[in-house]
Amino acid sequence: MARTSDDPAEMRPALQRAIWAIDKDVPTTDVATMDQIVWQSGSVQRYEAILLGAFGGLGLLLAVVGIYGVISYNVSQRTHEIGVRIALGAHRSNILRMVISEGMVLAAIGIVVGVGGALALGRFMQSMLFEIKPTDPATFVGVALALTLVALAACFIPARRATRVDPVSTMRCE
Repeated sequence: MARTSDDPAEMRPALQRAIWAIDKDVPTTDVATMDQIVWQSGSVQRYEAILLGAFGGLGLLLAVVGIYGVISYNVSQRTHEIGVRIALGAHRSNILRMVISEGMVLAAIGIVVGVGGALALGRFMQSMLFEIKPTDPATFVGVALALTLVALAACFIPARRATRVDPVSTMRCE
């Protein structure tokens, strides 16, 4: 190791000459700056973090698509019922609330099951966590809140479509 105030790459030939002046058989092939050594030492953890983040993002995307698909299918199957409700005087805000609440019940069940599973399996992840406990309440609350907001967004599009059902056309179809 050598400390320098100049550019380390420019110091390499001078360092090689100084080492070879003492012993010509010492190899000097693996020369790196301390920043490079520190960067390389954290590469495995960085890779694991990127991989876990990518899988987490993929899981979130699958959750959004799943919730959207289930609620959208439910709305399409209940178009006649929604049309009858609107024809009988239900406000569009009631229809919106009904569809969103059904989706949020599904999301709440999923969040409860997921938190329970995470609490049960958290000790297996402990070796991958840095300065955080596997049962960190702030993390659990943050993730549950984020999933709730994502589920709400996924339910909103089919719910808006349900409020635009034309009662006259649904009555004619049946």
